[in-house]
Amino acid sequence: MAQKETVIIFGAHSDDFVIGAGGTIAKYSEEKKKIISIVFSYGENSHPWLKEKVVQEMRLKEAKNASKLLGCQTIFFDLKELHFQEEYEKKQLAKKLITLLNKEKPSKIFTHSLEDLHPDHKAIHNITLSLLEQINSKPEVYIYSIWNPVSLQTKFPALYINISKQFSLLLQALKCFRSQQLHISYPFILLIFRAFQNGLKIRTWFGEKFFRIR
Repeated sequence: MAQKETVIIFGAHSDDFVIGAGGTIAKYSEEKKKIISIVFSYGENSHPWLKEKVVQEMRLKEAKNASKLLGCQTIFFDLKELHFQEEYEKKQLAKKLITLLNKEKPSKIFTHSLEDLHPDHKAIHNITLSLLEQINSKPEVYIYSIWNPVSLQTKFPALYINISKQFSLLLQALKCFRSQQLHISYPFILLIFRAFQNGLKIRTWFGEKFFRIR
């Protein structure tokens, strides 16, 4: 039996994989691809008045519910926000990720854009590039946006994915993140705007746009 094509999504926080590539994840899942979402942080800073364990369990449950809707597997790591690079090195995550990537041999990796203003998103972009130098396979690498309203990555080829059939499922997945309703209101509005704008580019209702950097 032929091995399933594997696609891996790197996201700094629990909802980034949905905001950045949720429609594409759902579409690829429907095409019987194996999708693995790597979430690098639980994001405890979102609820500093609650105990760390409570926030972790809450955000893990939300991400798992969204993953189930979209049809992907999600793996969590416990990096502390705003300290990703030092935590990444301290916990020796490179070894675990290199082992995972060499085992799964993904055809595509999606990760954060370096244009994104959030320092954790920039850190994951740089971590992705460092991993590419250490793995056996050479997957295509695409970047997605969360906070940046306009992407200027014009020197890279663009990939448009028609997510018209998956758009309602994407919105359902976003609703799983009840604890993040205030935090994701801005990227949620951006997501709808970008999806409609990207859809116009490919003459459909809704689309997701990525830039291929490798």
